[in-house]
Amino acid sequence: MSGYELNIDGLVGPTHHYAGLSFGNEASTKNSKNTSNPKLAAKQGLLKMKALSDLGLKQAVFAPQERPHVLTLRQLGFTGTDEQVITQAMKTSPQLLSNLSSASCMWTANSCTVSPSADSADGKVHFTTANLNNKFHRSIEHPTTGRILRAMFNNDAYFAHHDALPPVSMFGDEGAANHNRLGGAYDRKSVQIFVYGQQFIGGQLAPQKYPARQSLEASQAIARLHHLNDAQTVFVQQNPDVIDQGVFHNDVIAVSNQQVLFYHEHAFVNKAQALEEIRQKMADLDEQFIPIEVPAQRVTVADAVNTYLFNSQILTRADGKMSIVVPEESRQNEAVWSYLNDMIKLGTPIDDIKVFDLRESMRNGGGPACLRLRVALSQAELNAVNPNILMNDTLFNTLNAWVDRHYRDELAQEELADPELLLQSRSALDELTQILKLGSVYDFQR
Repeated sequence: MSGYELNIDGLVGPTHHYAGLSFGNEASTKNSKNTSNPKLAAKQGLLKMKALSDLGLKQAVFAPQERPHVLTLRQLGFTGTDEQVITQAMKTSPQLLSNLSSASCMWTANSCTVSPSADSADGKVHFTTANLNNKFHRSIEHPTTGRILRAMFNNDAYFAHHDALPPVSMFGDEGAANHNRLGGAYDRKSVQIFVYGQQFIGGQLAPQKYPARQSLEASQAIARLHHLNDAQTVFVQQNPDVIDQGVFHNDVIAVSNQQVLFYHEHAFVNKAQALEEIRQKMADLDEQFIPIEVPAQRVTVADAVNTYLFNSQILTRADGKMSIVVPEESRQNEAVWSYLNDMIKLGTPIDDIKVFDLRESMRNGGGPACLRLRVALSQAELNAVNPNILMNDTLFNTLNAWVDRHYRDELAQEELADPELLLQSRSALDELTQILKLGSVYDFQR
C-alpha cells in the first residue's frame, strides 16, 4: 500500500451550543435549547483524534472559527463596540445571535471537497471550499475556511485552492459529506463519486419535506475545477425519500474507503445502474469493487439516522484490513449493533468495530464522519503539509490544556451575549493560531 489518508477532525469551538438551527437534521432540531458542555465536546473530539493517531493513522486538527461573528452582525446593521453589538443582537433577535454563534464548523466534512493529485489532470491536490448556502449560520463559514485550508496546505507546487461556488441554490455545495472516492492505494487513480440531492436544470426528483443541500450542478462544477477525468467520475442522486427522513447528507446513509462502499439499501436513485457504473470504472483501473449493502429489514432508515451508523469512518490499518469507527449510539441500538457484528464476519475487508463517545457532537447532529475531512496524499504531499496540525502526544496534551484554560463546562443560549464569552473565544483562537502556526486567519486578527 502506498500513499496516505490524512483525516482532519474539526476541533469543537468554545461557543458550542444547542439551538436547533439545521432544518432537516433531526438530531439538531430535537436537542434545541438544551445546555451544552463545550469543554467536554472538545475533549471528546480530541480523544478520538488521539486514538486514531495511536493506531498509526495520519490525523490532524482543523481549527474552529470566530464566534460570535461580530463582522456579520455589523453587516446587518448593529453598531457600537463589539460588546454593544452582541448585546443589541440578543435584545433584537436572540435566534440571530445564536446563528452567528454556532460552532457548526466542527463538521469538517462540510468544509470543502478534495480531489487527490492522482485523479487531477494537473497533478495537484485540489480543494474547493463549500458555500453551505442552504443554512445562514453555515453560509458565513467559507471565507475563514478557505484561509485555514491555505494555512494547512500552503505549497503551490502540490496544492490548488478554489473559492466557494456562487451562493445560490443551483450551486448549493456541502462539501465532502456528499463525496466518495473508491479505488486502491491512496496515491493511485481512483473513481470519484459525487452524490447530489437535486438537479436544477432538467431534474425531476426532489425531496418534499426537507431541502436537498447538494446540487448536481455544484458537483459538476467541482469536477471541472478539479480537472477530473470523466472516465473516473460518477454522479449519483441521493434518494429523495431518505432526505425527507432526515438523511440531510450522503454521509448519513453511505460511506466508503478504498474498494469498499458501505451503504443502505435505500440510499440512491437508480441504484443498480449507479453501482454498475462504479464497478465498470473501477475495473478499468484494475480495482475490485466491494459493495456492502445494509438491508432495510436489518436496519431501518430511522435507525440509521438515530444512530449515525453510516456517519462512520472506515479506516485502513497498517495490516491492510479495515476498522469501522461508530458512535456509542450505534452500540446502544440492538438492531444496528447486531448488524455490525454480523457484518464483520462476512469476509469483507472490515473486520473490526471501534466505538467512540461523541455525545456532545451527536446531539448537535453530527457523528464521527461529520467531524472529519479526508485528504489522500503521496509521501511528498504529506511532507508539504503544515506539520503543526498533525496529531501527536505533544499536540494532544497542548490542546487539552488549551481547552481547560479557555472553555466552559456549560453554555446555555442566553449566555451567548456575555461579553466575557467573546473575549474568551478570541483569546482562545489567538493562542490556537500560534499553536498550529496558522497565521492571521480570523477576522478579528486582520
